[in-house]
Amino acid sequence: MTSFLRKRIVSSAIPLVFVVLGVFCLARLTGNPVDLYLPLSATAQQRAEFSAAHGFDDSIPAQLWDYLTNAAQLDFGTSLRTGESAGSMVLKAFPVTLQLAGMTMLLAILGGLLVGSLAAYRPNSVIDRIAGLLSMTAASIPDFWFAIVGVLVFGVGLDWLPTSGTLGGPEIWVLPIATLLIRPFGVLVQVVRGSMVGALSAPYVKVARSKGADPKRVVFGHALRNSITPVLTVAGDLTVGLVNGAVVVETIFGWPGIGKLMIDSILQRDFAVLQAAVLLTAVTIFALNILVDVCHALIDPRVRQAVPA
Repeated sequence: MTSFLRKRIVSSAIPLVFVVLGVFCLARLTGNPVDLYLPLSATAQQRAEFSAAHGFDDSIPAQLWDYLTNAAQLDFGTSLRTGESAGSMVLKAFPVTLQLAGMTMLLAILGGLLVGSLAAYRPNSVIDRIAGLLSMTAASIPDFWFAIVGVLVFGVGLDWLPTSGTLGGPEIWVLPIATLLIRPFGVLVQVVRGSMVGALSAPYVKVARSKGADPKRVVFGHALRNSITPVLTVAGDLTVGLVNGAVVVETIFGWPGIGKLMIDSILQRDFAVLQAAVLLTAVTIFALNILVDVCHALIDPRVRQAVPA
């Protein structure tokens, strides 16, 4: 397991480096912050002083070196917008995103396991066909479209739910969670159903049924337990996607998470905050991928053997 873990960390760290370098370079293509933070009447001397104060007068390689050396000491710079530490701003916003993604994924897994198992228990039945139709629809709907329709119908039209912000009771969670939930739920239902159909036709399940075992125990005890590996893999990938894809949902609903912080930082050319947000998100995705791989390897030893030396 130690060798497997080391190989996965090394192979996963390479994309992490490219993401950090790519964001640093691409952020500077959005324009010069001097043009945004100083008035048009600013003199050349004022522009030069602003650039020197924030290190923008250095060459790109020099700025990159300063960023990497400071980041190694957990110093991510200062926000141009607020004057706060970029690291502290990111650490305030990130738990909000994790909380939203965590609650969404928990509901998606529970719903996917339940609906997928019921559909697999009676293949080609009415329940199976309804579950298949709903899951295919849910997996195909774009989250931004669903969010906009949800706001128009339940927020503006019916006035049942708030359309933005985090002030209020449990109703503030409904639209953001529903928007993030719909695709993972649809995908998991299909994965659970496909995996369970194969498991329910396995010899050990037929033997359990021939011995008069309780149908619920056969489905949820024997078949589901032995078909959980592909479900775990897909659920891990979907969790990573939720953390990475919360940008759209947080922007639409004004959710003060890491996604909205990234968008605001791009629009305001707040390089320090953007770089810190992307770095923390990339490290989190890196850690989640490693965790999924380790869980997969613990469940199925063949995974460890498949990793090349």
